[in-house]
Amino acid sequence: MSYTSYESPFCTRYASKEMQYLFSADKKFTTWRKLWVALARAEMNLGLPVTKEQVDELEANINNIDYELAKEEERIVRHDVMAHVHTYAAACPKAAPIIHLGATSCYVGDNTDVIIMRDALEVVKRKLVKVIAQLAKFAETYKSLPCLGYTHLQPAQLTTIGKRATLWCNELLMDLEDLEFRIASMKLLGSKGTTGTQASFMELFEGDTDKIKAMEQMIAEEMGFDAVVPVSGQTYSRKMDYQVCSVLAGIAQSASKFSYDIRLMQSFKEMEEPFEKSQIGSSAMAYKRNPMRDERITALTRYVMVDVLNPAFTAGTQWLERTLDDSANRRISVAEAFLGVDAILNIMLNVTDPENGLVVYEKIIERRVMAELPFMATENIMMSAVKKGGNRQELHERIRQYSMQAGARVKREGLDNNLCELIINDPMFMITKEEMDAIMKPENFIGRAPEQVDEFIANCVQPALDRNGVSDDQAEISV
Repeated sequence: MSYTSYESPFCTRYASKEMQYLFSADKKFTTWRKLWVALARAEMNLGLPVTKEQVDELEANINNIDYELAKEEERIVRHDVMAHVHTYAAACPKAAPIIHLGATSCYVGDNTDVIIMRDALEVVKRKLVKVIAQLAKFAETYKSLPCLGYTHLQPAQLTTIGKRATLWCNELLMDLEDLEFRIASMKLLGSKGTTGTQASFMELFEGDTDKIKAMEQMIAEEMGFDAVVPVSGQTYSRKMDYQVCSVLAGIAQSASKFSYDIRLMQSFKEMEEPFEKSQIGSSAMAYKRNPMRDERITALTRYVMVDVLNPAFTAGTQWLERTLDDSANRRISVAEAFLGVDAILNIMLNVTDPENGLVVYEKIIERRVMAELPFMATENIMMSAVKKGGNRQELHERIRQYSMQAGARVKREGLDNNLCELIINDPMFMITKEEMDAIMKPENFIGRAPEQVDEFIANCVQPALDRNGVSDDQAEISV
C-alpha cells in the first residue's frame, strides 16, 4: 500500500483479487499476445508467409513481458500498441517481422476488451447465482413466519419473511437472465482494419474474401467466441459497453432494494445483518449495531447505477468510423462498474450466508404483528358477526369508531392496542374471547405466502441453479 499517492478503494477495500486481475495490465497484455498468436496462426493456416516456427516462438513468449522495456518504448513512440509490438518482437526475433501483420491497434485493444468483459461477466454470474441460491434457502427457511407487510411504509396485510425474500431473489433472477443473454450474444470485433473495410487483408490475401472471413472465424474460435461482429468502423460499437454496464447497473438496482429493506428491518429490530464479536458500531455510542454492510451495498450500488451513464454518452458521441474520446473514459467506467458489482456481490454473499448471515428475531416480529393485527382482523371479525345475524353497515361503523379509539390510545398514550377487548365487550359482535383468539392467529392472515415461496423456488430458482450447475456443495466463491 502506498501512503503518498491515491489508490482506488476498489483495490484496497472492496473488489476481489480475482476481479482486479481481470482488469490488470498482466491480463490485458497477455491477452494482446494471445490475439497476436491467433492472428499469426490463422494467417499461416491460410497461406500467408508465416511459419510454424514463428507461431511457436510467439506462443512460447506470451507471458514473457518486459514491462520496463514496454514503458521505455511507449515513452519514445507515444503509442501503447506499437510499444508492445516492439517489446514482443525483442523477445521473439524470428517472429518479429510478422507480429501484428495486417492489423490495426483495435485488433488487440478492442478484442481484448471484449474478452475481459466476457470473463468478468462469468465471475459476476457465478457470484450472482450463489447469492440467489443463498436467498432461496433463506426464503425456504422462513416461508411461514408471519411479519408485517408494508405499503407506503405503513403496516398493511401480513406477509412472511420468506415471501419478502422471494421479492429480492426474483429481481436478481431477472438480472441473471439479462446477464446470461449478454454473455451468449457477445461477439469479438475480429480483424476489421482501420475503418472496418478489411482493406489491408484484401491486400494480403490478394482479394480472397473467403480467406478473410475464414481468418476471422479461426481467431474467434481460438479466443472462445462463436462469431465476430458483422460490421464495424475501426472499433466495435460502444453500445456493447453500454449493454454490459446496463446489466451491471440492473444488478446494482436489485442489490440496492435488498440493502434498503434490510436496513429498514434492522431499524425495526426484526432482522440484523452479521455483526462480529468485536465489531464497533459507533465511536461515541457503544451500544450501536449499525447495518454497515448493507449501508456499503447501498453506497456502491449508487455508484454503479450512475456509472452506466458513462458508456451511454460514449456510445452516443462516437464520430463516423471512430474517435479517441472514448478511450480514457472507458478505461475507468467499464472497469469500475465491474469492480463495483463484484464488491456488492461479495458483501451480499456475506450477508446472506446460511450459517453466519442474516439474523431473524422472531419474538420481535411476533410482537410487532400482534400490535397491528387487531386492525387487520376487523374484516374477519365483522364477517363472523354478520353470519350470526348482525348488520354489516352497523358493525362497520362500530368497528370504525373502536379503531379510532384504539389508535388514539396507542399513539397518544403509548398503551397497548385494545381494539379486540372493545369488540369482545360489545354485544353487537356476538363474539367470545375464545372465538377472538381463534381469529387472531397471524398464520390466518398470510394468504398463499408459504405456497408461493415453494412454487417460486421450484419453478423459477431451481431451474436457474440447475442451468448453472449449482448444488449445496458448490465450490466457495473467491472474494
